[in-house]
Amino acid sequence: MNAIELDHVTKIYRRYSGRQFATLKSALLQRSILRDLTAAETFPALTDVSFAVPKGSTYGVIGRNGSGKSTALKLVAGITKPTSGTVTVEGRISALIELGAGFHPEISGRENVFINGIMLGLTKSQIQQRFDEIVDFAELREFIDAPVKTYSSGMYMRLGFAVAIHVDPDVLLVDEVLAVGDEGFTHKCLDKFAEFRRRNKTILLVTHSLGLVERFCDEAVWIDEGRVMGHGDPKRMVDMYLTAVEKGEEALLATTTAKAVEAAKRGDSDEPHPSEGVIPHIEAEASSAEPAAAEPELKNFFEETEGRWGSREIEITDVTLLDKDGAASFVFHSGDAMGVRVTVQAREAVTDFVFGIGLFNAEGVCCYGTNTYLEEMTPVHIEGTVQATFEIERLDLVEGTYKLDVAIHKRDGFPYDYHRLLYTFRVKSRTHDAGIYRPPHRWRFSGAVQFTNEIDKI
Repeated sequence: MNAIELDHVTKIYRRYSGRQFATLKSALLQRSILRDLTAAETFPALTDVSFAVPKGSTYGVIGRNGSGKSTALKLVAGITKPTSGTVTVEGRISALIELGAGFHPEISGRENVFINGIMLGLTKSQIQQRFDEIVDFAELREFIDAPVKTYSSGMYMRLGFAVAIHVDPDVLLVDEVLAVGDEGFTHKCLDKFAEFRRRNKTILLVTHSLGLVERFCDEAVWIDEGRVMGHGDPKRMVDMYLTAVEKGEEALLATTTAKAVEAAKRGDSDEPHPSEGVIPHIEAEASSAEPAAAEPELKNFFEETEGRWGSREIEITDVTLLDKDGAASFVFHSGDAMGVRVTVQAREAVTDFVFGIGLFNAEGVCCYGTNTYLEEMTPVHIEGTVQATFEIERLDLVEGTYKLDVAIHKRDGFPYDYHRLLYTFRVKSRTHDAGIYRPPHRWRFSGAVQFTNEIDKI
C-alpha cells in the first residue's frame, strides 16, 4: 500500500510580467488566469511527474536547485494544488518545509506552540500533553514566554521543528531542515527520524546531502527541470545525478576556460611580461658571447591575475586536460590519473627551452610546480609542432577547484609563452576532507575503541 502517490502531476506557475489583473473581479470576469497566457508567461515547475512512496518507507528526492523538488513536497503537503494530475496522501501529514511559517512574531513562543499545533491538526489538550516535550526538544525552556521576535533564527527554527516533529504524523515531509541547529541538535533530529522509522512512519525527504539519501532512504527519485529522470535504488539514483552534475560542470568549465584563453590571446603582448610567474627555473651561467640581459622585475605571484605573455618564439597552441581514459575533461576524481597535454609550435630551431607546469587551488596557493630542466632533462633541440604530456599517476587532491600555469621558457626563466591561470578544472571526492593534498592513508587502532556513524544508526 502506498502512503503517497503522484500521478502525472504538472504544476505551472505564472511568471511575473507587466500584465497584471487590477482586481480579483477583473481576473474572474476574464474567465481564466492561466489558460490565456502564452508559453513565455508561464513556468512549468513540474511536468508529468509520477512516483509512489510505499507506506512505512523513507523516500528521498534529489536534484539541483530549481528542479522542482520543493514544489513536489508542497503539493504533497497540500500547500498548493497541481495544475493537472492527482496527488494522493494517506494519513496525517506533518511538513518540515518552512519551519515556523505560522508563527506570529509579537506573541510568545508558548502561544505560538498552541497556534501552530492546532494548525497542524492537534487539539488543545493534545498540545498541552506534549508541550513540555516540545519545549525541551527545542531547548527553549528559558525563553518560551518571550516574544518570538526576540528569538535568533536558530531558536525560531528549532521551535518550528519541535512542534512539527511532535504532531505524531503518519507522513513526515522534510525539506532541508537538518541544519536548524548545532551538531548536538542535528543528532537529536536524526534520532527522531530513526524513531519514526522504527514506528513504521512514512518519510519523504528532500535534501542535498547525498550521503544521507544513500544511507537513510529505501528508495529515491531524481527530478531535473521539473521531470522525473529516474527512481529506484538510492545509490543508483545518486550516481546518475552526480554523473549529470559533472557533465554540467564540464560544459561550464570548458566555456570558462575558452573565454579566459581567448581574452588572454586578445590582450597578450610580444614583449616579455615583467613577472616570470611561479614555475620554478634554474639560472643558467651567462654566456660570454652575449651581453647580459637586464634582470626582469619579479612580482609577488599571489597578486598576479590570469593572463598570457612571452616573446612567442615558441608558442603554446593548445592545452588539453586528459582523464584516466585519455579523454579531454575538466572534472576529475581524487585519486584518478590526470594528464596535461601541451602543444607548442617552434617557428625555427631552438636549443634553450624548458616546459613548465604550475598547479594552484582556488585561493591562489601554489600546490605544486615543476619543469623539465628541474627534472634533469637538458634541452637539445626543438622545432616545428611538438606535444608534451605531463602525466599524474594519482591526482591526490582534496575536492575543489584548481587552476594551471603552463609555460615554455628559457633555462633562466625568460618566457617564450607563459599561460597564467588560464586553465580551470575541478576535483570531485565523496570524502570532504580539508587542505589541498590527500595522501593515500588508513587508520589503525589498538585497545578498547569503538566508532559509529550517526546516520548508520538510523
